[in-house]
Amino acid sequence: MVLSKIGSESDVSVHSTFASRYVRHSLPRSKMGENSMPKDAAYQIINDELMLDGNPRLNLASFVTTWMEPECNKLMMDSINKNYVDMDEYPVTTDLQNRCVNIIANLFNAPLEDGEAGVGVGTVGSSEAIMLAGLAFKRKWQNRRRAEGKPFDKPNIVTGANVQVCWEKFANYFEVELKEVKLREGYYVMDPVKAVELVDENTICVAAILGSTLNGEFEDVKLLNDLLLEKNKLTGWDTSIHVDAASGGFIAPFLYPELEWDFRLPLVKSINVSGHKYGLVYAGIGWIIWRNKEDLPEELIFHINYLGADQPTFTLNFSKGSSQIIAQYYQLIRLGYEGYKNIMENCHENAMVLKEGLESTGRFNIVSKDNGVPLVAFSLKDNLRYNEFEISDMLKRFGWIVPAYTMPPDAQHVTVLRVVIRQDFSRTLAERLVIDINKVIKQLDALPRNSLLIKVELSGEEKPKRTPLEIQKDITDTWKKFVMAKKPKLVC
Repeated sequence: MVLSKIGSESDVSVHSTFASRYVRHSLPRSKMGENSMPKDAAYQIINDELMLDGNPRLNLASFVTTWMEPECNKLMMDSINKNYVDMDEYPVTTDLQNRCVNIIANLFNAPLEDGEAGVGVGTVGSSEAIMLAGLAFKRKWQNRRRAEGKPFDKPNIVTGANVQVCWEKFANYFEVELKEVKLREGYYVMDPVKAVELVDENTICVAAILGSTLNGEFEDVKLLNDLLLEKNKLTGWDTSIHVDAASGGFIAPFLYPELEWDFRLPLVKSINVSGHKYGLVYAGIGWIIWRNKEDLPEELIFHINYLGADQPTFTLNFSKGSSQIIAQYYQLIRLGYEGYKNIMENCHENAMVLKEGLESTGRFNIVSKDNGVPLVAFSLKDNLRYNEFEISDMLKRFGWIVPAYTMPPDAQHVTVLRVVIRQDFSRTLAERLVIDINKVIKQLDALPRNSLLIKVELSGEEKPKRTPLEIQKDITDTWKKFVMAKKPKLVC
């Protein structure tokens, strides 16, 4: 007699995940499920849903690293269970962070004596680094004002309107007035002359951007330093500079070594840089470096001993993984100066290939500069039939994620597309993108005249004849409202 066994509902080992009950019901979205599920089913279901995300390698909106060598990936996975804050338990990891700080401080020409350690710390990203730098400036300014017997309740910081949103967060969270230098068409970075005009006795620092998010351009830190020196001499103030080198800090030393933007300038007191951008590490690592110990007030540093030994800490976060710090050290020793230089030169060359390809279409104005972060920002010469938002949307059909956005005040009528060139964006991909942009243009050319333009022109009563710039501004505003209305509301 042959004995047979009927598989039970719970005997999932004989089933394919796609034949099991776990794919027949919606996944929990607001409440935890009552029962467990097999690990392979949980993996498969989540993995399948993640397939709907965009391809990180084709996400040309992001400055963040999307590829690392397998050996570095392995190091990261091997150390993913180490909590960096446990410095006494993981002394080697702590030492690796200190080595990274020293290497970056020297890269930025910090005035260190032989054998002297750099002053800095690893952060989750440049956003945390900027918060720490801003706090140091605010506390130093308050201490100085208090010692002089002057009010210290109305600090302000001067930036360009092109700064990343983390500066707005800092000003909001830590009650510092943000004084912005407005942009203008054709000039999309902070004007040093206008910035220094905004400086007063309550200014804790001026923030310069080495690599604007909008068009990759480096701000003139040298001119800002010289103008501030003159104003400080006339007023007796001590206004300093912070350089937000989130994108450009790992580019300028290799492509533009003669450019003076770092600690070679006497008023530059702190610099932040994103290791997870052109530092070539996956998301989750930034660095803040101070010129010397005097620029970081001691009262901001906390000393704890409940993890095994006295440990100084100056971060907004407490627990954090060690993987990114280890990966940063890997990249610094693996690539060295030669390797970083070769990668940055390659990125720059591919940016030029893309720029030339876009110019050859005859349809675009290039908004970015040749010198700066390797990206290409461009806008349509004529957007009366269709605009940059439509090009961005149609490129998604080819897999490309290319953002379209409006410039900050007072250049908000200008809309641009931006392609960030990272190390994994090859010459072939640059050429392929130009081909696909040409396809999109031809498809849009074949469509009926922009319905949004018709709505703009026909809305309301008869109006006087408007200039092309006024019509363009109306179209841009209409599309901006349309795009913002489609964005999902995020829950933090």
